[in-house]
Amino acid sequence: MRVDEVTPILNVSDLRSSLAGFEALGWRRGFVWGDPPSFASVVCGDPDGRGEIFLCLDGQGARGAWMSWFLPSREELDAAYALARELGCEITLEPTDEPWSIREFHLRHPDGHTFRVGCEIR
Repeated sequence: MRVDEVTPILNVSDLRSSLAGFEALGWRRGFVWGDPPSFASVVCGDPDGRGEIFLCLDGQGARGAWMSWFLPSREELDAAYALARELGCEITLEPTDEPWSIREFHLRHPDGHTFRVGCEIR
């Protein structure tokens, strides 16, 4: 088996608000489907190394998923943390240098999904 890409699907209660929240953090809208919209994606990064998350309104999975986002440097992680604080996002773990050589903070989505935002400690 060869898997070229894995895309998580998050169950969200408010698609428009979720899109706006990701966009405020620097993600960009990929697609929006339905009238009214019920499925969408957000993307981040360049075309060769991008991350993508699907957002599904009240469907496809449960709320409260965990996922990791890896940033290229400590400076970018600290800038992402500062932006999340400025936006009033819920932070459940302050930036921490973990013993497994990752610096990370935890960011919680309004629907309970937790994003472990990290970078390698070099």
